[in-house]
Amino acid sequence: MTPRLSMRTFFAGLVAISALSACGGGTAAPAQTIPGDAGLIVKAVKTIRFDASEYSAKAGDIKVAYSNEDSVRHTLVVVKDGIKVANFKLVAPQKGAVDVASINLAAGSYTLICDVPGHQNMKATLTVS
Repeated sequence: MTPRLSMRTFFAGLVAISALSACGGGTAAPAQTIPGDAGLIVKAVKTIRFDASEYSAKAGDIKVAYSNEDSVRHTLVVVKDGIKVANFKLVAPQKGAVDVASINLAAGSYTLICDVPGHQNMKATLTVS
């Protein structure tokens, strides 16, 4: 004689299995994709730094992609003459995260920074032409 499961027990088990499988087994979010039409790609890399010290882009509307290849949260802001450019901040909270937004910049020299406390070494020059 084989024991039979009640419908209530069956559905409770099914819900538990579904919940566990939704959690996944990794410790980082799945990597997101950098858009192919990005006019500026900046990566936060290990040892709390950007992947380059200098970047360039064409003036006008620039699609910026910010990718986090580090294990801690990073931000990206644009600074002109010591003042943060208003209404622009990208946030990549964990490894594999990508944040994308557009910014309109005139030709000139800008500074890219991560404004997370303790990340003051994350500075780079952006030349817009």
